[in-house]
Parts: sequence; structure tokens; C-alpha cells
Amino acid sequence: MNGLRHLMSPMDFSVEELDAIFDVAFDIEAHLHDYKGALDTRILATCFYEPSTRTRLSFETAMLRLGGRVIGFADASSSSAAKGESVADTIRTIACFADICAMRHPKEGAPMVASEVSPIPVINAGDGGHHHPTQTLTDLLTIRALKGSLSSFTIGLCGDLKFGRTVHSLIHALTRYDNIRFVFISPAELVVPDYITELLDEKNIPYEATRRLDDAIPDLDFLYMTRVQRERFFNEEDYIRLKDYYILDRKKLSRAKSDMYILHPLPRVNEIAVDVDEDPRAAYFRQVQYGMYVRMALILTLLGETKAGINRGLLIR
Repeated sequence: MNGLRHLMSPMDFSVEELDAIFDVAFDIEAHLHDYKGALDTRILATCFYEPSTRTRLSFETAMLRLGGRVIGFADASSSSAAKGESVADTIRTIACFADICAMRHPKEGAPMVASEVSPIPVINAGDGGHHHPTQTLTDLLTIRALKGSLSSFTIGLCGDLKFGRTVHSLIHALTRYDNIRFVFISPAELVVPDYITELLDEKNIPYEATRRLDDAIPDLDFLYMTRVQRERFFNEEDYIRLKDYYILDRKKLSRAKSDMYILHPLPRVNEIAVDVDEDPRAAYFRQVQYGMYVRMALILTLLGETKAGINRGLLIR
């Protein structure tokens, strides 16, 4: 991969480029020790303007396992943003210290603003209710690992489909693969936005919407559960009324296929009962592990590093 590249959306990479990243991620999973020290002179900056556990720690662990180092901040209040510094000025400053940056921001488009002036690769680690591309790469890698391909399956997306950036990104990404069918499961207040259904209509991709998880679950190959996000609501009463609208438990799961898999971007609140965790179809913690592998592969790719894959015959371009 030549020249400076950023990741703002899953659509920034072709299907072929994503396949190459996934191949490296699978190789990392199988031969993790071979990648130790691959980035021993490089520094990742994690600029997180809103709270995160999995995403920030996944990026940091990915860099550390590659032998690199990490700098950054985990909250806007501990950065110069609290003094009014712009995102553009922050990334120009960060670029003096680091080789690559992962940025999460509550405002949609903020990482894009950073990328337009940045001399180092910028990875969008989530911007408001817009995109969460590395979660999408995680989801795609997990699906491919569990099913062997990224085509010919039915996926149900359940919960907050209005504000859920992970849902929006995943739907966009899956529109490029063959024979995918979507089932949208949500209360009326949290239905998937019109621009998503318009995209599916334009591409003649089949989908249906329902309010009942019980009715949808028997036909699914994947069930992608999401939490109702308190931070996206302006009205606390609406959040309280909707937060437990769907709860996946063993009784509901008994209606599902024996080879259906449950995904969740986490954190989980109440939408998946803990007694589901022991079911072999529960794949959400494996999903977390794949998130680290795909971020390792992405960082290597954006930095143009090839040496980690040379011994395994995987040249990252």
C-alpha cells in the first residue's frame, strides 16, 4: 500500500485490500510471536475525546504486541481540547511525536477533519453516531472466521439501529458482498435510518423490519445485538423506557439454529443474559480477540510495514 492512507470508513478500502488485511490478521492469530518487535521504533497516539474501554485498550495492546509504544489521552478533559484547542491543531501537534493516530470523538466528522491536515495516518476509532470502522473490520473478520466467507447468510441486527454507529458501518460494509439478507429488529423509535434502507433499495439487497426478536431469530445465521445507548439520548425517560426492550436469554435462543452465532460490539448492559455466555453460539468475546488481531494488521498496513510478514510470505502492500 503506497502513500499516506487513513481509515475513516470501512469503504475507504477495497474488498481486496480488506481481504489482505484479514489474511494478515489470521496469520497474526496463528503466529503471534513472529510479529513481536515488528514496530519497535514506532509510536501510536490514542486520542480519545470520549470514554472507551475495548477500543482504546485494543489499539494500545495491538501496538504493544507489535513492539511499538503508545502515547495519548483517554478523555477530552485531560487534553488541550479542554482549553479550546481545535482537532486540526491537536493532530498537527501529535504528528510531531507519533507515527500513527487512533482518534475517537463525539462529533461526527472530527477524525475526517484531522485526517485532512495530518502528515501521519489517522484511524477513526468512532465519531458520534456516524462510523466505527475498526469495529466493522472486527465484525467482518469474526464473521469470516466463524463462517469461512463473507457471503450468503442472513444477519439480524437488534436493538438501537438508529444511533448505533457499529450497525451503520457494518451494513455499509456488507453491501459489497454477495447474497446477504438483513433483518432489522428494533422498536419504532430506534429503526434504522432512511439513508440505510435507501442504500439497500438502490442495490436491490433484501431486508425486512420487525419489532419481535422471537419471530426473527429462527431464520438467522448471525444475530448482532446492540445496547440502547444512554449517551445518544436527550431524554432520560425515553432511554429508561427502551433500554430493556430486547433481552436475549436461553429461552429465546432455543428457537435459533444450532449454528447461528451471536455478535455484540460491547459493552453489554442487559440485552444479553449472562446465561447465554456459555452457549457455543455466543461469539462476542471471541469478537474482542479478533479486534486486537485486525487492529494489529491495520496498523502494520497503514505504516507500510512488510517485515513482519516476510517470513510468512505475507507482504503487506
